[in-house]
Amino acid sequence: MPINQNVFSSLTAWRRRAVSRAVHRGARWVRETGAVTAERPGPYRFRRIGTGTRLAFPQGTVFGDPWIELGAYCIIGQDVTLTAGMMPDLDLGADPILTLGNGVVLGRGSHVIADVRLTIGDDCFFGPGVYVTTTNHSYDDPETPVGKQWPRSEPVAIGPGGWIGTGAVILPGARLGRNVVVAAGSVVRGEVPDHAVVAGAPARIVRRWEPGAGWQPPLRTPAPVPIPEGITPEQLVALGEWEKAES
Repeated sequence: MPINQNVFSSLTAWRRRAVSRAVHRGARWVRETGAVTAERPGPYRFRRIGTGTRLAFPQGTVFGDPWIELGAYCIIGQDVTLTAGMMPDLDLGADPILTLGNGVVLGRGSHVIADVRLTIGDDCFFGPGVYVTTTNHSYDDPETPVGKQWPRSEPVAIGPGGWIGTGAVILPGARLGRNVVVAAGSVVRGEVPDHAVVAGAPARIVRRWEPGAGWQPPLRTPAPVPIPEGITPEQLVALGEWEKAES
């Protein structure tokens, strides 16, 4: 290959690397600058946004923010919709409509839509694409398109400590207790007691914690062993290699 062609190829590769680095630096700057926090609320006027809470950029649809309360240390993923009221610029009264407790995590692309009171307790974790709504269309009139019929609304309450799996749907009127697990893709309505696991569409209880008896039916996998305090990543890697060699 001629020398000038080598030089040209090297310059082209260098330019591509330089442009790639610049693009990634710019993307990081946009994500950091566009994130919403208590100190940098951007265009929003949330009723409350707690210390350490962060809405990743880009945000999804957000309106009714004066009636939305966000607790401390919440993580709101990219493209998450948070709405209070049926449309923007409504006067919803003196009380909050949508409340997230402390330490709530909403996975990317989730939707939390509140026309009436909707509460999510402390330390609830949502996977990506979860849909929670207080409102559903009615279909009483067989002659009118369903989308044009006036919807029905019921409050929703999700207790603290729950895990809502990817793609789950929480319907109007649902009331979930403490530390409830909702399997991915489930459709939940009605009451779910504390310490229950629900799955399916419609979701049904498939496992439950019973005082004195433990999980019924019993868990099929052993409890995870917590990582000891003070252990380093290098020690974990070495331990994994040792376990492979022993097996």
